[in-house]
Amino acid sequence: MEQQAKGTALVLNIQHFCTNDGPGIRTTVFLKFCSNRCKWCCNPESIHPKPELAYNVSKCIGKKACGLCLKPPCPEGALFVLDGPDDRVHVNWDLASDCGPETTAVCPTGALNLFGHETTIDEVLAEVEQDDAFYRESGGGITLSGGECLLQHDFCAALLAEAHKRGINTAIETAGNVPWEFMQQVLPQVDMVLHDHKITDPERHKKWVGTDNRRILDNYKRAYETFPEKTFIARTPIIPGVNDDEEHIRAVLAFIRPYKNVVNYELLPYHRFGEAKYGFLGRVYELKDFPLPPPETMQRLRAIIDEAFGRTTSPQS
Repeated sequence: MEQQAKGTALVLNIQHFCTNDGPGIRTTVFLKFCSNRCKWCCNPESIHPKPELAYNVSKCIGKKACGLCLKPPCPEGALFVLDGPDDRVHVNWDLASDCGPETTAVCPTGALNLFGHETTIDEVLAEVEQDDAFYRESGGGITLSGGECLLQHDFCAALLAEAHKRGINTAIETAGNVPWEFMQQVLPQVDMVLHDHKITDPERHKKWVGTDNRRILDNYKRAYETFPEKTFIARTPIIPGVNDDEEHIRAVLAFIRPYKNVVNYELLPYHRFGEAKYGFLGRVYELKDFPLPPPETMQRLRAIIDEAFGRTTSPQS
């Protein structure tokens, strides 16, 4: 992916008052584009590197009452209505990639939206600084997430450097599947790194995440050693039948425990909060029949982590 013009990035959303994306109360900035293809992804709108049309059919009032989106500038046939009593709009997703903000702007009900918009560093920090008092009281700050925020590395490095100048604590959430140079550029401006260890077995990682994990593990090892002053927190989203086994948890612990700057290992239970967004994008959610991890599984796995870190009770319990 070619990065945006210097000082800008494709941003999906800026979410205030987050409490699970680093210490204290934080503002999380979600950037677009990801190098993984996790089958359980709860932010499918973050995967592709360009703005994407989203359509919520339940909000469409139909051609007779509206029909404004059926006119140019979308390519002919990208948006259409079937013959019959239901005159709501349908989307040809193979053609809709060229439907932009001019199309979504005419939709009066919000049925059509665009995921991703170009945003500047100043625009992001203007939103972030609205909650400055909460950061100072709680020890919070700004967290960059995604997608994979490190794929827009120039923007991340410049944004976090400016945040530091303004006295704001910085953190990133990363899955680590980027060139080492990207991570090396951004980490000097980061106070805390929240990083995923999704699956340790390479073949299973490729099956469920879509990529090999060798570069990821190499990046983490180099990051731990190159930036000993930074704070790292390892994380695993627990997916039943995929990585909810003790072998995976113990393998991650064996990888991280030699490094004192990896201060914790958190488990995040699988959820389906992002399932509806697949429909908005014309995609199929493959894990819709997967169960949520039972509390006893989470408790058992967290007990292994507590023992490894010499804790009697887990901070997540």
